[in-house]
Amino acid sequence: MKRLKITTILFLGLLSLSLQSIAQSAASRANYDESKVPEFEIPDLLTSFEGEAIHTAREWETMRRPELLDFFTNQMYGKIPGDLAITKWEVIEEGTGAINGKAKRKQVDIHVENNGKKLSFNILLYLPNNVEKAPMFLGYNFYGNHIVYNDPNIRISNAWARNNNTYGITEHRLTEESRGAQTENWQVEKMIDAGYGLATIYYGEVDPDRDDFSDGIHPLFYNEGQDKPLDNEWGAISAWAWGLTKAMDYLEQDPGVDASKVVTFGHSRLGKTSLWAGVVDERFAGAISNNSGCGGAALSKRKFGETLEIINNAFPHWFCDNFNIYNDNEEALPVDQHALIALMAPRPVYIASAEEDQWADPKGEFLSGFYATPVYKLFGKSGIDDEQMPGIHHPIHNSVAYHIRSGKHAVTAYDWEQYIKWADIHVKNQ
Repeated sequence: MKRLKITTILFLGLLSLSLQSIAQSAASRANYDESKVPEFEIPDLLTSFEGEAIHTAREWETMRRPELLDFFTNQMYGKIPGDLAITKWEVIEEGTGAINGKAKRKQVDIHVENNGKKLSFNILLYLPNNVEKAPMFLGYNFYGNHIVYNDPNIRISNAWARNNNTYGITEHRLTEESRGAQTENWQVEKMIDAGYGLATIYYGEVDPDRDDFSDGIHPLFYNEGQDKPLDNEWGAISAWAWGLTKAMDYLEQDPGVDASKVVTFGHSRLGKTSLWAGVVDERFAGAISNNSGCGGAALSKRKFGETLEIINNAFPHWFCDNFNIYNDNEEALPVDQHALIALMAPRPVYIASAEEDQWADPKGEFLSGFYATPVYKLFGKSGIDDEQMPGIHHPIHNSVAYHIRSGKHAVTAYDWEQYIKWADIHVKNQ
């Protein structure tokens, strides 16, 4: 048994190194030259797959939206193979005087079970003291709830984690060393001061971020003899989005939360998740995509920075297996990511880029918002009217919002300042 355990650890370590090597090799081959972006046609959002023109919001909702949603569900992110309600939830800790005395803290375990298997994940909530029912930002974190704020009361997860020497994470275990290490990335106090709450979840508790479908939420839906999802069934991004919908189930009954004003937030792969969760669950009042890149906000057909072939080879567990047919075959896509943005309509969506994050293709992210705008106009909502990208630190705070800031692939105080201003306009005061 001990030898088997050591062998498994070695295998997972080699797998992690292998995926890292693939990603590094792919990065060296990526295109960062605008002159080498291929010519392509932007799929018309206001023409159905059968060639029928869409003229009204009702036609969008009854004809075009369903077929686009079906494509993304079965050909990209993967469908959830069944319904699964929360078995129970329990508040395991709560306290007042948090965030320098400005907020209440609550830690809630969410339990689900199916086919004799169980899964639990924890939601950390901070709620402002001076708001009876708070609008919320809801999003995953990469390295445990304890990393978002230096609060000794936050429980450290036992779930598998990606090793990271910066945060003292070895042998795939979270530790005390990383407590509060990403406070700057989260800006919790700014949220509280602005009258918003935060709900966050360690994404590894819902589905560990590795090419292994033997753990996380997937096995709860397996039939006898099954060991991975079917070709059109959910990858990790769809599973993480499912977790956000379960969190929303809880938030709807929390007396301190205004569940009509919950905005999903995510960075990088979790920005992809935020968008997909916002699309599939229309209870969310809006969605924020921070540097989400390929498979998120960026147009795939541009083949700039990270491409479908790169992402599917480096992270084969993120999307459903059907999506592999578009590897180095983006021209065959009947849709592009501007359609994903448009599926949020009429609810607001924010796309953010970073100047030095060319891997995520800032221009492709911006253009998705621009090309999604005609759908928002069907609903009388404002979007992005100019195909020319705005300058650095010149945000557009419309229903389809966008900014590009200086710096690298990260979440900064500037980003959160813009998200809060935008949410004030389109969520909190609506």
